[in-house]
Amino acid sequence: MTRFNQPLGGNEMPRFGGPATMMRLPAATSAEGLDVAFIGVPMDHGTSNRPGTRLGPRQIRDESRMLRPYNMATGAAPFDHLQVADLGDVAINTFDLKKSVDIITAHYRGVLSHGAIPLTLGGDHTLTWPILRAMKERHGPVALIHIDAHADINETMFGETVAHGCPFRRAWEDGCLLNDKVFQIGLRGTGYAPEDFDWARGQGWTVVQAEECWHKSLTPLMQIVRERIGDAPVYISYDIDSLDSAFAPGTGTVEPGGLTTWQALEIIRGCAGLNIVGGDLVEVSPPYDPSGNTALIGANILYEMLCVLPGVPQNPSRFSGLTF
Repeated sequence: MTRFNQPLGGNEMPRFGGPATMMRLPAATSAEGLDVAFIGVPMDHGTSNRPGTRLGPRQIRDESRMLRPYNMATGAAPFDHLQVADLGDVAINTFDLKKSVDIITAHYRGVLSHGAIPLTLGGDHTLTWPILRAMKERHGPVALIHIDAHADINETMFGETVAHGCPFRRAWEDGCLLNDKVFQIGLRGTGYAPEDFDWARGQGWTVVQAEECWHKSLTPLMQIVRERIGDAPVYISYDIDSLDSAFAPGTGTVEPGGLTTWQALEIIRGCAGLNIVGGDLVEVSPPYDPSGNTALIGANILYEMLCVLPGVPQNPSRFSGLTF
């Protein structure tokens, strides 16, 4: 018997049964004793277009029932090395976005006080700013790998400074980021002016637009990212709309010409060896994908984040060796 929590397997309980937790892991009420905590933030009152991300954490958990503990490609077996549980959802104020921001920061401050690494199920992208505030208190400014169709660096939206298009502008203002170690990958679509992306470049951030990624493996890109980040603490924020809408239609602000699912896996797997202190998967909106595939992809991306956390050895599979 292992001392670490294990997901409930499909041969112990049918996939359509068992607890409605991430990967059907044990639920916990505190991060004490945990290495990693899955946390839901069910909110969508920061969205500017289609709502529904308040339902994202629940459907991500539901679709995660198909995940198994061993990563066949990387050889990672995270549940052999880390104590992981599902901490449930943050009790945000569904009628007040600004109060919710402070509630989220306080919640993550408590989780981080126990030394646990939070992996967050979103929820709209507003949530990343209050998490980064708590991260700064614990780790100081962090490096950032932000995968998204949108830069989310607006000064305001409808005159408001708190919205899902503003989190990284607010995080920058709060001194949460190591500017020479911020990477935004997958940005694309239409805008109002060049400053929609160029403001980030002006702060020293590296912006990799989606067009630069078309028809390419992103493994070489991630080698550059690892070299530049080095041993700095790093936070990963993955917006599901970074994927082309052919893969992930269940989101609020879709843009054509996005990343593929295999590029998403290359990005996350390329984070192995970094000092990852947290991550999130945001903007899953179940009403716009009744199939559940968008949430299923989101669950897999969160699992891949778990597989590259510090303390999880990588032992890649022996592929066929054929050239074709």
